[in-house]
Amino acid sequence: MSLQVVSVISNSSLFQPGFSLLNFDGHVFFFGQKGWPKRSCPTGVFLLDINQNELKMKPVLFSKDSCYLPPLRYPALCMLRGNAESDEYQYIIHGGKTPNNDLSDKIYVMCLVSKNSKKTMFQCVEKDLGGDVPEARYGHTINVVHSQGKSMSVIFGGRSYTPLAQRTTEKWNSIVDCLPSVFLIDFEFGCCTSYVLPELQDGLAFHVSIARNDTIYILGGHSLQNNTRSPSLYKLKVDLPLGSPAVTCTILPGGISVSSAIVTQISDTEFVLVGGYQSDNQKRLTCNTIVLEDNKIEIVERVSPDWTPDIKHCRMWFGCDMGKGSVLLGIPGANKRLISDANYFYILRCQGAEETKEEELAARICSQASTEDPGDSTPFEDSEEFYFSAETSIFDVDDTDTYNEDDEEDESETGYWITCSASCNIDINTWVPFYSTELNKPAMILCSNGSGHWVHAQCMDLSESMLLCLSEANVKYFCNEHVDLNKELQTPQKVVHLKKQPMKPLRKKTNMKLTTPMKKSFLRRLFE
Repeated sequence: MSLQVVSVISNSSLFQPGFSLLNFDGHVFFFGQKGWPKRSCPTGVFLLDINQNELKMKPVLFSKDSCYLPPLRYPALCMLRGNAESDEYQYIIHGGKTPNNDLSDKIYVMCLVSKNSKKTMFQCVEKDLGGDVPEARYGHTINVVHSQGKSMSVIFGGRSYTPLAQRTTEKWNSIVDCLPSVFLIDFEFGCCTSYVLPELQDGLAFHVSIARNDTIYILGGHSLQNNTRSPSLYKLKVDLPLGSPAVTCTILPGGISVSSAIVTQISDTEFVLVGGYQSDNQKRLTCNTIVLEDNKIEIVERVSPDWTPDIKHCRMWFGCDMGKGSVLLGIPGANKRLISDANYFYILRCQGAEETKEEELAARICSQASTEDPGDSTPFEDSEEFYFSAETSIFDVDDTDTYNEDDEEDESETGYWITCSASCNIDINTWVPFYSTELNKPAMILCSNGSGHWVHAQCMDLSESMLLCLSEANVKYFCNEHVDLNKELQTPQKVVHLKKQPMKPLRKKTNMKLTTPMKKSFLRRLFE
């Protein structure tokens, strides 16, 4: 096993504990960046170009029929194939934390649409599920099992927030272990079924799970309720007959008390277990080989790499499986006393370079890894351990379209992330879609005051129906600050008054009596 330093020359600040890696056609893709995506890469997914010990990041596009995919930390992620021998595959992403620390209960399927030297495009689709849908969670695992020509996904473990009915003021956002239920998901029909097995008594998170054919092995993990790292080794067997599926669990000897470990596959039946924590304040520097053959598992200790002093003495570490026997490891920059907010990365190779080139591996691995962002919590706090998972390899691509945060525009002053009004509350780091028409940018509308300026529809308290009506109608809109001023400057419309016919006055009746001279005068005028 060899350890090699890697320099992240594009942007190391986007890497954070809880990120994930995906492997499509031998290329590594990064997902789960720190903060909300910027305009330079609105998808939040990057192609990693690792060449000559340097790592660069290139933005990836989504197709027009894709859904919105937030950057998720500690999700469950695995590869989905049509069958065990298929060369075509997709990735399943379930759960995880958003940059606002909200937990997701959504499940996405991502596939590669096209790739060339200039551009990579993915399609991301959100799947609708029915039945016993798993609650929002993180730090769990998802695997795919194949039995009798059929495939199903299996979700287990993880953590979630305390249910609303059980929350108190002092512990409003407390984290608890999810119930130790096993969820079977049939993507063909979109249905979920949960199973309660007597062998699984305590909830687990940040465990390791490895799937092979119709069997899943669950190793290690941490329980908040007991504050222990389970030494048990569980074997889940899923039978998929024509009728209802059957799930059984067996507790095997020879487990390892570890949490947040990383697994990488080095052959069809051989895996390497790296890293993790054996206690709250002690990293696990020992490595193990895991061999799966004939429905049995064997775990033996192997020679560990020559860890550098920085890795040995750092309080936390994080990383992800890169596939083909390689692991990407990171440590906080503060350990080197150079740049306190930067991370430093190493590539751990668990097999020789010649073997790496010869073997094309297709691993179905889902593993978890260590601790929360040091800015958010105390290192080694298992309630916020982070996630390692991927199946990928090192590759050479051209240097075009490399992402560099230094090239980002100041989006606090231009584009969609302006301060549109005194009451504007749109922040690029915390914004989430508000309207159904929004994807990765907030909806805006033009105020017609003066030369015109743009404002956020959400800041103007516009309902979605009103926003759609204004966008379709050919009318001028004035924001909340200028609508009253506009009314004052308007010239009142000329009012046309209707001509009214004058009404004849009514003659009043009088009691006056005509005198004799008056009668004579009246009769004279009458006959003249």
